Amino acid sequence: MKLSTPLLSLLVNFLLGASWAFAFVGATITFSLYSELGIIYALIASLLGLIPGLFMVLLLEYFFIKQEQLNELKKQTKLLEKLTEK
Repeated sequence: MKLSTPLLSLLVNFLLGASWAFAFVGATITFSLYSELGIIYALIASLLGLIPGLFMVLLLEYFFIKQEQLNELKKQTKLLEKLTEK
């Protein structure tokens, strides 16, 4: 992802990777904990363990999309200002 500042881009990419890792670890740990009860219970538990990490991924993707829209609107505003000056 490319954002307006390199520091913000680095931070968002790091948090996105950490969120994916959190989702994977949450699913893996809950699956291994509930695997003794049966495969169906383990799959349901792993889906529940996956939810917080996926929520963070969606939140960060939403932030990225809104940031892209803001940058695009700024570009369009500059172009419209140039057109109205002429």
